[in-house]
Amino acid sequence: MPGEAVTLQLGHYAGCVGAHWWGLQAAALRSPAEAAELRAAALFRAGREAGGRESHTPRLVALELKGTGGAGGGLARGGLAVTAGFVYSGGCSELKRPSLFTSLIPGASPASSRLAVSQEVYSGGSMRVWSDYLNVHLHPKSIYVIRQYMHDGECGCLEAFGQGESLLQDPGCIEELEDRLHFYVEECDYLQGFQVLCDLHNGFSGVGAKVTELLYDEYSGKGILTWGLTPVMSNMGGSQKNFYRLMNTALGIVHLSSHSSLFCPLSLSGSLGIKPQPPVTFPYINYDASLNYHSSAILAAVLDTLTAPYRLCSSQGSMMHLAETLNFSGRKVVAAWASVPFPALHGCSLPDTLCAYQQDMPWKLLSSCREQKVSCCFAQSVVLRGVCKESHISCPEKQATSPLHAYDSTEQILQHYLHTVFPGAFSTSHVLEQPCNTLPPYPQFFSPLLTRQGFLLDKPPTVESIPVLAALQSSPVLHTLLYSLYKDLQKLNTRRWPSFFSAGVEQDDFQEALQELRTLSQCYEMGSEADESEDEADAD
Repeated sequence: MPGEAVTLQLGHYAGCVGAHWWGLQAAALRSPAEAAELRAAALFRAGREAGGRESHTPRLVALELKGTGGAGGGLARGGLAVTAGFVYSGGCSELKRPSLFTSLIPGASPASSRLAVSQEVYSGGSMRVWSDYLNVHLHPKSIYVIRQYMHDGECGCLEAFGQGESLLQDPGCIEELEDRLHFYVEECDYLQGFQVLCDLHNGFSGVGAKVTELLYDEYSGKGILTWGLTPVMSNMGGSQKNFYRLMNTALGIVHLSSHSSLFCPLSLSGSLGIKPQPPVTFPYINYDASLNYHSSAILAAVLDTLTAPYRLCSSQGSMMHLAETLNFSGRKVVAAWASVPFPALHGCSLPDTLCAYQQDMPWKLLSSCREQKVSCCFAQSVVLRGVCKESHISCPEKQATSPLHAYDSTEQILQHYLHTVFPGAFSTSHVLEQPCNTLPPYPQFFSPLLTRQGFLLDKPPTVESIPVLAALQSSPVLHTLLYSLYKDLQKLNTRRWPSFFSAGVEQDDFQEALQELRTLSQCYEMGSEADESEDEADAD
């Protein structure tokens, strides 16, 4: 087996995605007894509750600010989070938050109460912070509250990259972080690496830069997969806040990718640049883009799918193996694509479903690039989940009309399809029967056209699980994202914002990072684009 991973959540939106992600995995642990395809031990540590029942707690270190502990606000004692919304249980062996969803932790109440909860949280209006919908137990070592800054407010916020970097230069903060990391690492039989979920739009991008540098230096040879997360931003305008967001994003991408095995910007926002773009939409999800509770739930389902290759019971693939299949030729940044849910007709075969998408894949780009069409890629890792292994059998009324119908397994069908749509690309693929379980606290924002298992066309029930198709791609669309950020920043007069640089970033360091961003973008150019950028470089 590939071994265990330690997860770090850096920032509030990272906490939102993480809360849903842990909830999805906890739901999988509670699901019916068919053989699990994903190893819980890859991300969870097993233990025993006071009554002797087995429990699972995430192998997690979360850095947060004051004010993110739910309705009671946050308290910090000696750096350890003792949040007003949390209580210790089991003799201080783990941390648990009593909430609307307590009944959904193992030993759950009947389905009728789950449906009642589903109705209560549909709007998500009461979900202000991620601890409001966290429904798993956390170990006391998991949460570290940064006391110097507040989560929300007009002042005292962690808003600049340099502020985040400075925090991780404080010996006390570094000691707290290393203590928590060592606690989890030392109990691993074989550590395969670290998953880093990091806010990209605020000062946590600077925190993440220093954290990944520490991991890179101290755990040489281990995988570091970093996810740069950005919520859907409203009213970006031309304010100081928008300028800070742009600067934090650019510096974060450069520094996080530098010290990670693989870096993926992940967002439902249409653009990370100056000009706002509409958020990503999904044909079978009716979500409110302004609610972090909603947008983070979609990203969590995608993340749970994309990380499957190094959590499989049946595979020896590791985090480093996944990274090395995608990051060659200096391409350490990858784009995420996903279909949530995968639009499969109830009862129809996988070949029949894929034949309807011969020209365009049925997925959406979730890395805030302005290009929404993809015609080629250099390499990709694709996971399709929630599809029955027997689904290669065609619908009775249909004849085998394509080469896809000739294959004997869903894995062969998907691999052939990828080679057809992306000829010449290095493609790895996995097909899982295990879907994403979407019972509360996962929001019930699905179209009434979905069945209970997330397939199309049936009466409108509560959606309990969904099939998901997701991919990480090393793709030319990343040239658009990275070069657009470079051009946006190049146009700005950064000297108008001395407060950003007074937090610790030097002008010379910023200019150097800007050139690194441009160099990184050039790794994703095709032939004609490379010629154009050389002409622009000569003109600069």
